[in-house]
Amino acid sequence: MAGMTMLTIGQLAHRSGVPVRTIRFWSDEGVLPETDRSRGNYRRYDARAVARLDLVRTLRELGLGLDEVRLVLERRRSVEDVAAAHVRAIDSRIRTLRTQRAVCTLLARGAPSPRKAALMNDLARLSAAQRQAMIDEFVDATFAGTDPDAPGAGIAHAMRTLPTELPDDPTTEQVEAWIELAELVGDPAFRARAREMAVAGAAADAPAGFDPGPIAEHAGDALAAGIAPDSPEAVAVVDRLAPPGSGDRTELADTITLFSDRRVERYWALLGILNGMPAFPPKIPAFEWFAAALRAHP
Repeated sequence: MAGMTMLTIGQLAHRSGVPVRTIRFWSDEGVLPETDRSRGNYRRYDARAVARLDLVRTLRELGLGLDEVRLVLERRRSVEDVAAAHVRAIDSRIRTLRTQRAVCTLLARGAPSPRKAALMNDLARLSAAQRQAMIDEFVDATFAGTDPDAPGAGIAHAMRTLPTELPDDPTTEQVEAWIELAELVGDPAFRARAREMAVAGAAADAPAGFDPGPIAEHAGDALAAGIAPDSPEAVAVVDRLAPPGSGDRTELADTITLFSDRRVERYWALLGILNGMPAFPPKIPAFEWFAAALRAHP
């Protein structure tokens, strides 16, 4: 070691700004071994140890654990690989923090119910995969045993379409949408209603007159105009959508009622919010109006 400038642990701490206790710990852990020991058994460090300390400090400040630091120092893993992994980890943490911020914004609006507070906490902790698993379990239970080739079977796939992640900067509306969606899929009454619709949809074809587009348009216009379903004015709308002799109007009303549910429509609206899709006006009130008009004018 002749001719080499050696630093005591105190001198190294002064030069680097790293506390003595930290340097001693790193030395004991093997990531910053001392160069040698003085006759008094004090640790001493050379210029290479100084450079190594600078690298260790930088890696630690970036969030690397000592095991990862050791792998880099031993050249068993490149700094590039470790940095890339930490970029991904940092991005994930940023998304979590932004979600937590949105949750806190909701909490700041007022005291939620215990159930909603628990869901907010879940949202802040659950990964995208865990949230997707919650939705998948609901969809699996809803469509269990139904014919995968039935005309409405594709609905099951669409009902799973959660975004891979919440947006990087989720709005309070998106956080509220997830909370409401989680409440829906956990509600036994909603699950039973969705199951009823799935089974019925797989078991039978829609009767004559059940064309959603015209119903939404014409019954929706009548509803918007304030026409009562049992009024004489409603007859023209009923005759247009279900002409006399085209089928049993009471049966059609029952079918429309079976497949018309505001909470199920809300499920789709919530998926739209989470996926950043434009909002759509509710259509179920128009179907409810038409079912009532069919029964009033059989």
